[in-house]
Amino acid sequence: VQLQASGGGLVQAGGSLRLSCAASERTFSSYGMGWFRQAPGKEREFVAAINRSGGGTYYADSVKGRFTISRDNAKNTVYLQMNSLNAEDTAVYYCAQRRRSTLGISYDQADYGYWGQGTLVTVSS
Repeated sequence: VQLQASGGGLVQAGGSLRLSCAASERTFSSYGMGWFRQAPGKEREFVAAINRSGGGTYYADSVKGRFTISRDNAKNTVYLQMNSLNAEDTAVYYCAQRRRSTLGISYDQADYGYWGQGTLVTVSS
């Protein structure tokens, strides 16, 4: 599986960005997806996850109410809509696919076996 993340860039505080992650896998709809991020000097952390159907989502407290994860299984793509961005959101954002085809949602990085290359989001204050 190859995951290609895009959509990052430089944005002012309070602004919005939409990240996309396209998967090469034909059975994309069988796997939950997640977004993670790594800020400079920090460990990678969970941001948001979505189950394989798109009917269930889960967010880190730090982004809840500001970010929205969604997916289009017909396009093999998962999205992360980011609103009300602040400087603390500056990071490299990674999309990831679950190792196993399950019904649930996971925030545990160990449950994800495939990772995109990352896209940099920089929020200027």
